[in-house]
Amino acid sequence: MRDYATFDASQKIALIGSFNFNRSKDYPTTISIGPSYFDSYSTWPNVTFLHGFNLGKNGTIGHDTLVGTVPLACKALSNSKLAYWQLGNEPDLYKTSSQGPVRPSWWNETDYVEEWLNKTRTMKQVIQQNCPEVITQNKFQFYAPSFGGTGNSLNLIRTWAAGLDTDRDIAFIDSHNYIGGATQPGVTLQGTLMNHTSTVLSVAKHLNESNLLAAKTDLPYILGETNSLYNEGAPGLSNSFGAALWGVDFNLYCAATGIRRVHMHQGTNYRYASWQPVQTVNETLGTKAPYYGNIMVATFLGDLTSNNVSVSDIELGSTYQNAYAAYVNGLLQRIAIIQMRAFNSTTGTTTSGPRPSETFSFRLPSNQNANVKGVSVQRLMANGSDAITGITFDGYSYNWELEQGKPVLLQNVTRNEVVQVTQNGEVSVDVPWSSAAILNLEW
Repeated sequence: MRDYATFDASQKIALIGSFNFNRSKDYPTTISIGPSYFDSYSTWPNVTFLHGFNLGKNGTIGHDTLVGTVPLACKALSNSKLAYWQLGNEPDLYKTSSQGPVRPSWWNETDYVEEWLNKTRTMKQVIQQNCPEVITQNKFQFYAPSFGGTGNSLNLIRTWAAGLDTDRDIAFIDSHNYIGGATQPGVTLQGTLMNHTSTVLSVAKHLNESNLLAAKTDLPYILGETNSLYNEGAPGLSNSFGAALWGVDFNLYCAATGIRRVHMHQGTNYRYASWQPVQTVNETLGTKAPYYGNIMVATFLGDLTSNNVSVSDIELGSTYQNAYAAYVNGLLQRIAIIQMRAFNSTTGTTTSGPRPSETFSFRLPSNQNANVKGVSVQRLMANGSDAITGITFDGYSYNWELEQGKPVLLQNVTRNEVVQVTQNGEVSVDVPWSSAAILNLEW
């Protein structure tokens, strides 16, 4: 939204937004913010924030918005609240945006870089005058260029070669990714989201960029905005349990292939959001299916602040399933299995009988000093890939209706499951269609 927001110093209300349904039905595309907008940064204690400034708006209004909001933002984010800055969102779509172009057709990578350098240098001057500690503490650092993808009207490699990081103020190389579009023809749960091959092909475009950039810089390459289907997701797809399974596979595949960070895009009323924070006419307040995938990913990765955690792709060679290994300080600790064959909770599958499952077997390594003593299982489960409620991870529900989103252990869900390790170090586990599991190794 940052490229839609202009600043009015006399405005008493924090934000005034106007919808134009010809441009978007999901968010206002005409936004005015006042000084009190920045009070929102005091809402959550002990949280750091990225603040994004308007690059899309040119002319006097654009200049006044930038220089008017920089001092307010840097002061609101004092006392260790500032993580990084951003300037502009998806400038590679400025010439072609379906919400309306904001740059001429001839605007290219060199023009963008010139504009970026001029405006970031203006920002630095304003910050030096108002919040000099941001400079002295080396906090004048950006996510950039925040491109919308790898195949739009600006090329990241040419942008970098044109001198985007001339001032050495970029901390993360930021690109965005979506598997498909909410209204794209042919998009399905099984064919688009619950599909490991689709994820591999989508991420491969970013790996190609990051590999080319690696010869020029050692900055980490991240996905600063991503989710299932662009334009805020599709009902019945992005808010389903199948999307939660996709999220597990996508995030772990990114971790295994060197994407250094993944930011899952959220928004009020968005179909792919992990939760709806407020009741609206369009959406019910509550926890949504993708949140459970987030919980499984966090559980699998563990504490990244105190341990050296690395993730490897086990590469099962299948379109509809995959597995990953998590190593903590060099020792295998967890295996994640995602079984993405679709099982519909209302119609089942084309086969008769109970819900199908598949057995996965792994030969575990032996440590110099010990072998694996036991393996426990945590499962991500729902009645089917189309479910939007009734989801659990390790027997816990996070439904708002139970304890306002706090974890509640359900009594009718199997947990504390243990599987045996054979004498030759092999472990096997059954995983139902449309579910996932973590194997936790005890050494």
